[in-house]
Amino acid sequence: MNILWLCTDQQRLDTLGCYGNPLVHTPNLDRLAAEGVTFDNCYSQCPVCAPSRGSFLSGRYPRTCGPRQNGQDIRPSEKLFPKMLQENGYFCGLSGKLHLTACHPHQTGRTTEKRIDDGYEFFSWSHHPQPHNACNWPSNAYNQFLLENGMDYITPNREDCKYVQTGVPEEFHQTTWCVNEALKFMETARTFQKPWLFSINFFDPHHAFDPPAEFLAPYLEKLDEIPLPNYEEGELEHKNYFQQKDHIGAYDTPGQMPYDEMSDYDHRMITAAYYAMIDLIDKQIGRLLQWLDETGERENTLILFHSDHGENLGDHGMYLKGPYFYENNVHVPLIMNWPSHLPAGKRVHSLVELCDLAPTLCDAVGIPQYAGFQGRSFWQMITDPDAPDKHRDSAYSEYYNANIGHREPFAFTTMVTDGRYKLCKVHPGRDYHGVIGELYDLREMPLERYNHYDDPAYAEIKIRLLEIMTDRMAETCDPLPEREAEW
Repeated sequence: MNILWLCTDQQRLDTLGCYGNPLVHTPNLDRLAAEGVTFDNCYSQCPVCAPSRGSFLSGRYPRTCGPRQNGQDIRPSEKLFPKMLQENGYFCGLSGKLHLTACHPHQTGRTTEKRIDDGYEFFSWSHHPQPHNACNWPSNAYNQFLLENGMDYITPNREDCKYVQTGVPEEFHQTTWCVNEALKFMETARTFQKPWLFSINFFDPHHAFDPPAEFLAPYLEKLDEIPLPNYEEGELEHKNYFQQKDHIGAYDTPGQMPYDEMSDYDHRMITAAYYAMIDLIDKQIGRLLQWLDETGERENTLILFHSDHGENLGDHGMYLKGPYFYENNVHVPLIMNWPSHLPAGKRVHSLVELCDLAPTLCDAVGIPQYAGFQGRSFWQMITDPDAPDKHRDSAYSEYYNANIGHREPFAFTTMVTDGRYKLCKVHPGRDYHGVIGELYDLREMPLERYNHYDDPAYAEIKIRLLEIMTDRMAETCDPLPEREAEW
């Protein structure tokens, strides 16, 4: 079998047709869902890039595998799933992001992202598509592609909305380039008859909000149909201090997407641009499916699609991401498709975690489970027709000083959900002041506006979820090194 691993950056669950969005145009991902397995309750282990990516590639929790925060290196001793495949005869490649180590050129002095022995033999790396002269990254393969084609990465702000930019044309977009690299790799692997894994790590729909003009245009004709963010004035008075700061400016940066200074038109335009970026991703995934169909490789290829985490998109009065765990931050899409082995049209309602992907893929390939895994395989649940739709009783996520903002005070927060209720707990460290806990009923609409943490009517639920949280934090204890003797 082959594995095509598709990961988007900062994509919410509610942005695909198969998850009920009537505005986006995602026929190819909807087809994968209709012909495969769709997970309705998959959670990321962190609402920020590097911790999440380290977790799902290693099958271990962020604080265990190393990068519990952006700008931190994964431990050199960590073993990633592509390395496990390489040791079993697979040819592994990547295009786009990796983001497992510190990779800010102005702060680290590195001209690329430092790598461990990750198993990728084909490595076409592009952390993000900023201009080469701004980031000093000669190793950014996408920048090299632009230079070879006489292109500059110019994305001017729109006159009608300063928060949205006009992206480069589809032909030269990083999303398209990522797929071009994948097609070259897959054809090479097919020619040499090697089983393969290819990871496409799209940068979009991560900000900046800069789709090609032709993808934004259809949304401009139906802008009034785009709903405004899920926000009620005053709700942040009962939420943690970091959310109050990010309401003033994303990433605790005053003036960066300040919610109260933005108009309804701004909010709808940002969402339109975000949807347009996803539409481009879907169209390019269609090229991959066409190649797999035409070459006869589709039956041999397990396709995995998900995102690393979500995006606020104005919900709860904030943009981008931070130390909070709303559904729009950590509840992510997950689709698995393998025509010859997985049932078509199956919906999984059980809780699963991105940390479970590597153990699940080991079972799919037929290689032993790694002793260091903390995630759990759900392969039997989706392949055995008699298996119950039951995998986890709770989902866990953590944020330990993970992002670039929120330095004074540091943000340390943890989340658990049982699928109905969600509890988030802030560690009240030095200089922290404000709400230390949040408790939400996920059946309550509008979603997650009302914090029930101090509501006496929810006391028993709060205690039960705090007990679950302590148990889940205990599970993050590293199982390595293995015990070798009785004493």
